Amino acid sequence: MDPRKGTGTPARQQNPPPRLKAALAAARRGWPVFPLHPYSTFPAVEDWDNAATTDADAITDIWSQAAYNVGIACRRAGLVVIDLDPARGSPVPPEWAERGVTHGRDVLRILADRAGEPEPVNTYSVITPGKTGPPGTGEHRYFTAPAGVTLRNTAGDRGNGLGWHVDTRADGGFIVATGSVRRVNGRPRLYHVIRDLPVAPLPHWLVTKLTPPPPPPQPRIPLQLPRGTRRDAYVRAAVANEAANVEHAQPGTRADTLFAAAAALGELVGNGLLDEQAAETALLNAAHHHDGVQNWNSAEARRHVRNGLERGKANPRPLNGLTA
Repeated sequence: MDPRKGTGTPARQQNPPPRLKAALAAARRGWPVFPLHPYSTFPAVEDWDNAATTDADAITDIWSQAAYNVGIACRRAGLVVIDLDPARGSPVPPEWAERGVTHGRDVLRILADRAGEPEPVNTYSVITPGKTGPPGTGEHRYFTAPAGVTLRNTAGDRGNGLGWHVDTRADGGFIVATGSVRRVNGRPRLYHVIRDLPVAPLPHWLVTKLTPPPPPPQPRIPLQLPRGTRRDAYVRAAVANEAANVEHAQPGTRADTLFAAAAALGELVGNGLLDEQAAETALLNAAHHHDGVQNWNSAEARRHVRNGLERGKANPRPLNGLTA
């Protein structure tokens, strides 16, 4: 089933199930949604970012099949969501404990005070279920993503993250929508709105903190391939075609495309027609085009290239009829 396409089922029901109602409400805000497994935060579809939809017929088709929870694709919704969680039994780092911090919202309040800014609280906000009742609940604060800069997910204070138990969901991430339900200690607990306000723009001081530094320059390695024979021409064309496939791959397909390209060139390496270093260089140069886009990096690219080359080398490509 392609959740982006409806089957003509009427989108409006007199008494829609609660989670269908939640999915339709999010879609009316312009937020593309996709199904999460019932009572879960895990996607029920592959490639959820592209599968997410605002089409009411498609949403009705999907949520009529099961009591799916509702995921919102942040990039396509134009959202940055700040996810604030309590300690939930984990120790509070000393630098925060000495200031009485017990929750991510305390950290965010202190960060705002340090920046000389008001706490970013006056926006659409949702309570997330906790294991110990209200003291253990989390909070999602929704903001519109800034124009002209790509913000990605952050976790705590790692990288360019904000701080202890303050995560963000943005490009490459999703959020669980209000109206979804999780089982906590055997009881259903609801994601519910606590501030039904317009979604505020992400404050500039947070944009600055969350903007990742540019990736370090990666010099392109000169590529050397043999010339002169028909087989040489064949190899050069194969390398050029696979490199072009990698360079033009779309987010969500890049890993598979790079692996397939490496496997294809690995077949030529396996029969001795292509130098392995030349194949690796061509593909890494092409993959460099994606560095820093939706969490893609050179280390990930190198891993897919190595795995693909090994696969291809084990299955050398026959070149019957192609003479030197």
